[in-house]
Formats: sequence, structure tokens, C-alpha cells
Amino acid sequence: MLVLARAITYASLFIGFMFIYLPARLLSWTGIGRPEAIGWPQVAGMLIGSIGAAVALSCVCAFVWIGRGTPAPFDPPRRLVNRGPYRFVRNPMYLGAGLALAGAALFYLSAPLLVYAVLFLLAAHCFVVFYEEPVLRRSFGPDYESYCQRVGRWWPGVRAVQ
Repeated sequence: MLVLARAITYASLFIGFMFIYLPARLLSWTGIGRPEAIGWPQVAGMLIGSIGAAVALSCVCAFVWIGRGTPAPFDPPRRLVNRGPYRFVRNPMYLGAGLALAGAALFYLSAPLLVYAVLFLLAAHCFVVFYEEPVLRRSFGPDYESYCQRVGRWWPGVRAVQ
């Protein structure tokens, strides 16, 4: 239960800052407000954003229930998480967050918010390649190497170590 409380706390702080506070500031700085009418871009944006949020939330749950840890680098899972959304791609949490941001960009018809989403994914890629993967290789050894052989970093079906 303590792991769940830690995961909720860390995820709430990270999500609140990266996906609510910063995008709201960006929209404010660029003068973009809430759309006056709900049209197809807003509906599509809500759908894409909801799917992204659901994927990210399922990843947090997988970290807690399968990995017995949290998504925070300073409180990582104790077991390799390779089930749930992690059976399709190695980094579904970042993909879900990127989808949520892209959905918000579509909802607001905001190019700056779309650029923020792309920059977020670029930063996530660098973090994965230069920090997460080396740490996971040291922590989980052959199990992680085998997982990398079976599951692509970003795309389902890409089964080579990347």
C-alpha cells in the first residue's frame, strides 16, 4: 500500500507540473484560450488525450503491482516490468504522455503545444537511451536484454535491441 501511495504522489506531482501547469502556461503565453465551440478537432483531441492518459495510468499501475515500485527514477520498480502495456513497447508511459499532449494540442489547435509534445518525446528518448536503459541493464541483466530482443523501444513489432 505504501508503494501505491508513493506512486500516486510522484505521478501527481510530475503530471501536474509537466502536463497541466506547463501546458497551461504555454497556452496563456501564446494567447490561446478555450475554444468557443466544440468541433471535430476538440472531440478528436479529447479522444486522443484520453487514450494517452489511460495508457500512462496503466503504466503507473504496472509499476506498482508488477514492479513493486514507482515511475520515479529515485524509487524505481524492484522487478522488471514487462507485462501490461510494456509487453508491446518498452516505453509506453512516455508514448501515452506524448499522446495526451498531442490530444491537448489538437483540442486547442495549438502549434506551440504540439511543439512542446515533440520536445517532450525527444527529451524522453534521450533520457531512455542515456539513463534508463543503462540502469535497467545493470539492474536486471540478462532478463532486460532478453526483453529488449522481444520488444521494441518505441514501436510494436520492432524486436531488435535499439
